[in-house]
Amino acid sequence: MRSTLGEQPDDTRLLPVIVYSAFYVLLSASLLRWLIRHGETSSTPLVVSLALSLAVLYAMSELRHSHRIVWFALLVATWSVLVVLAPSFAWCAVPLVYTGLRILSVRVAVTLVVVLTALVVVSQVRIAGWLDPNLVLAPPAVAAVTTVLFIGMRRQTERQAALIDDLVRTRQELADTERREGTLAERERLAMEIHDTLAQGLSSQRMLLQAADLVWDTDPELARTHLRSAAEIAERDLAEARRFVHDLAPADLAAGGSLAAALGALAARETTDRLTVRCHVEGVPGPLPQRVEATLLRVAQGALANVREHAEATIATITLTSLDDQIVLDVADDGRGFDPARRATPAGHRGHGLPAIRARVHQLGGSCAIESAPGDGTVLSVAIPLGG
Repeated sequence: MRSTLGEQPDDTRLLPVIVYSAFYVLLSASLLRWLIRHGETSSTPLVVSLALSLAVLYAMSELRHSHRIVWFALLVATWSVLVVLAPSFAWCAVPLVYTGLRILSVRVAVTLVVVLTALVVVSQVRIAGWLDPNLVLAPPAVAAVTTVLFIGMRRQTERQAALIDDLVRTRQELADTERREGTLAERERLAMEIHDTLAQGLSSQRMLLQAADLVWDTDPELARTHLRSAAEIAERDLAEARRFVHDLAPADLAAGGSLAAALGALAARETTDRLTVRCHVEGVPGPLPQRVEATLLRVAQGALANVREHAEATIATITLTSLDDQIVLDVADDGRGFDPARRATPAGHRGHGLPAIRARVHQLGGSCAIESAPGDGTVLSVAIPLGG
């Protein structure tokens, strides 16, 4: 079943059609009854004219939305004159009551129902010629039941419309919230990508350019080597920037290489005169989801950036261990270390360094642990479950 908020149900559409048809059936029956019984009287042309006018006015009040109340007032006035002349047209009051309840306010509609019911009772009693209890009590009872049912239905419809409006508004607020959360998540992703790629590349380029500047006069060949290395890093970072803008895998993985090969290439690039980076793979890693491979490579990049910038280490080791239910990445260094219990993340730096690594790993349901002490180096261990 398909439904749309705010769409009018089929039964609500059908009710006006039934009432509309019933009015013309009752009007035709009343006019036919008058012609059969009083067709030769002098008032017949006036009754026929009023009946035709009543049919036109009812169509105008139902079909025209502009000045509907004015058309309905003319309709009631014409029907009242017609009932005075021909009491049999009193049966047309039922559709008129429905129309009045539908387009008028509750107070005005109830007043109209009372007036129409009184006019029907008077016309029927005049036909009977005596005070018939059935004619006196039945029309008010029918009018009261009809009015109460219709007002109850209208109030229920108004409550449903209010609920639908609340639901639409709630959906819009939920969509806005999800849009904001998506924007924040995308900003965090871009911040981590920039930190793990462009920021590290710019830091390496700066060190290489500074080193080239120091030996520019004394050792031009070494200076040119540093410049070529800086250019290679800039080219690689340009490829990384294009790829993470399009949310693709890191450059080392996009070429179809394995995670172990990408970590080996990373270790080779990060090896300098001051820092030696080694890579070990234990076990045979099976096919991994692209997101897991990209996360582990980014974690290794971020960890080595911390080693290069803060640890003052000479040796760093990347170890990738493949287990049955998880894959573990360790990055160890022999640097100066620190006290993890006393290290605090500065406010406003979420999404950089260790917080970025934790955020990446937690998104995949993994865990991140740091073992370090002043003077004893640091070991960063990341475990991501597989088969979840």
